[in-house]
Amino acid sequence: MPRRSDSGRVWFILLLPVLWLCSPGDRPARAAGGPAPAACQPLSDGRNPCPVALRRPPAAPLSAMALAGRDIFHDPALSGSGRLSCASCHDRARHYGPAGAAMVARGGVDLSRDGLRAVPTLAYLERRPAFSIGPDNAESEAPPPPVATGLPHAAKTAQNNAATAANMVPQGGLFWDGRADTLQQQATGPLFDPREMASSRAVVLARLARAPYTPTLYRLGGPAVARSPDLLLAEALFAVARYQIEDPAFHPYASPFDDWLEGKTRLSPAQRRGYLLFNDPAKGNCAACHPDRPGADGRPPLFTDHQFEALGAPRNRALAANRDPSFHDLGLCGPPRADMAGQSAMCGLFATPTLRNVATRHTFFHNGVFRTLDDVLAFYTFRDVDPGRIYPVGPDGQVRKFDDLPDRYQTNIDVADAPFDRHPGDAPPLTPDERRDIVAFLDMLTDRPAR
Repeated sequence: MPRRSDSGRVWFILLLPVLWLCSPGDRPARAAGGPAPAACQPLSDGRNPCPVALRRPPAAPLSAMALAGRDIFHDPALSGSGRLSCASCHDRARHYGPAGAAMVARGGVDLSRDGLRAVPTLAYLERRPAFSIGPDNAESEAPPPPVATGLPHAAKTAQNNAATAANMVPQGGLFWDGRADTLQQQATGPLFDPREMASSRAVVLARLARAPYTPTLYRLGGPAVARSPDLLLAEALFAVARYQIEDPAFHPYASPFDDWLEGKTRLSPAQRRGYLLFNDPAKGNCAACHPDRPGADGRPPLFTDHQFEALGAPRNRALAANRDPSFHDLGLCGPPRADMAGQSAMCGLFATPTLRNVATRHTFFHNGVFRTLDDVLAFYTFRDVDPGRIYPVGPDGQVRKFDDLPDRYQTNIDVADAPFDRHPGDAPPLTPDERRDIVAFLDMLTDRPAR
């Protein structure tokens, strides 16, 4: 039987969102994206008056390739230190986010080097599109017609994301800067980064030559894999990608909010208030970038629009890289990503992460500068109305607003969308009680433990 080329396998991963959509399974009882009556907002007792049947990926035993990928994912011998695996930084018990409370992970050949950015989750990547710059089409993944809204929904303007007159925005891709388009490409990033797993092609191939899972790669890949180190490495990366796609623990859609969408539970009073604030375009406006509605086909919401934003997070002076005052992490335009280094309109933009399982994290934003969800919501509340509560004050007594982005790029920062459309002295968009209510809602996005 002829073997597929590795390029075909890359396309398989790129096409997974399509395969997910076309997979067998129960159709929604009611089209989630269809017209909804005005009364479809949470009732006063917390019930969802317009429940839908969510369409999750079908459960099935892991394939032999995915089982090999699971072994590779947990194999520390692939790292330069021999002590770090993918699972070291992406803990199943933490929904494939970081297990510890460190702002960044520590790696390198002797585990003495700090990473550059906060560890992102590997959960809910199965539907993330490849990187592109094009029309603002954030609702293509989660169409705007709601399942349950009579309330005003959060919104973004055409001016954010450093958009051009044609409203062209960057979207998709993996990592904080979108530089990888496939899960295979994503896996090579930490594997060969000297600050992370710090491995090399030679180390990886030496391990693969004697690993207990390698015969499976030979058997499934065919004779060419046994003859070609390049094909063997590609097959190993493909196996990791298959594991991430096939194992439901990476995308269980098993949170209390999913239950509420299906009419199986009620919102508490605090959760209901938080949900309304999350969607209120004049208050939290969170859903503008973190859409909370199922797709028209019944797929559960991902709580990200896959786009990139420049929010002006404060500099994290505890990071090793930031000890050099001339260093700036510019997101889309570098330094890890090199192909957009000359595109100044993209500097300072970082990926919008999913909010699923966000309440289990200990670090937030690309640089890990915030340690709690209340810290994050305080940033959204006070960034513009009272910046002295967020940013340092210089020797001249002036607040160093947007201190982690050079002046020439600060025009990229979103100042048009609520809650960032306010000015010093304006009333804060959220009260302390309202922030607590939003946190109560975000707690609902935590999945039940994987089996």
